[in-house]
Amino acid sequence: MYAVEVRDHVMIAHSFRGALFGPAQALHGATFVVDVAFFRESLTPDGVVVDIGRAGEALKRVLAPLNYRNLDALPDFAGVNTTTEFLCGHIHGAMAAATRAGELGPGGEGVSRIRVTLHESHLARAWFEGPLPGA
Repeated sequence: MYAVEVRDHVMIAHSFRGALFGPAQALHGATFVVDVAFFRESLTPDGVVVDIGRAGEALKRVLAPLNYRNLDALPDFAGVNTTTEFLCGHIHGAMAAATRAGELGPGGEGVSRIRVTLHESHLARAWFEGPLPGA
């Protein structure tokens, strides 16, 4: 299995509901380093998984609606605890859609899996990895 990974970051604000979250129930900020890995069984005729530049641009577009935003105020997240794990799944879905829409260029059609990792700090991270629908 071959993979290529791109990285960006996003700065957000949010709060959580539920005693489990203790002080994080209050509005707080987070800066996540976001890694997205694209997997495929074989390389393209050009010897790549996908165009790394296009993959980076696709990630930037996916993160733009979240960056510098209070996630509590976004209609798509109404009533949802936007945990690191939840955000991994959300970004995975958006990157899968971008991949299937051809935003990664030639080679994107061969991507079978995507892994999204959000680094909360140098001590903690979460990820979601799964197949692309239809892969």
